[in-house]
Amino acid sequence: MPKINGNEIRPGNVLEHNDGLWSAVKVDHVKPGKGGAFAQVELRNLRNGSKLNERFRSADKVERVRLEQKDQQFLYETDGMLVFMDSETYEQIELPADLLGERRPFLQDGMTITVEFYESEALNATLPQKVNCRVVETEPVVKGQTAANSFKPAILDNGVKVMVPPFVGQDEEIIVNTETMEYAERA
Repeated sequence: MPKINGNEIRPGNVLEHNDGLWSAVKVDHVKPGKGGAFAQVELRNLRNGSKLNERFRSADKVERVRLEQKDQQFLYETDGMLVFMDSETYEQIELPADLLGERRPFLQDGMTITVEFYESEALNATLPQKVNCRVVETEPVVKGQTAANSFKPAILDNGVKVMVPPFVGQDEEIIVNTETMEYAERA
């Protein structure tokens, strides 16, 4: 695995540190008045989710790990575990449902997601950036209310509440950004 200097760490990098796999969440480069510069890095453990703040000087060497990304198709959920299938080999894997966190309601039957593997261990899963949802409940359209940049609350078919523009009505299909959990556009 390639070793990189402490000042080359970027957010999103996966590092092998203290006998664990850590993802760099936030990186601040600090140049104090006295002494050498260093990178203050906030790390998140990919296996148990714990966080750690660590300082890396430019002379420090850390192992950078490349994760293999595979597309997996969601099949079903059982006992708090999500079951996915590799569309090429038809192998099935199980991941804990809390891995997706608050984005879990956007996972739909048959949806293809990206799962990141380290050797044969599945560590992380990411949903597509945009997902189609149907508005189940919202306030009716009021004429003349489009002048101001106002939004109204809406409940989607998966139970998630989002803010939508005033022209979106009930039973309409919309596209939701899964990263920000906000309305993106009409479907």
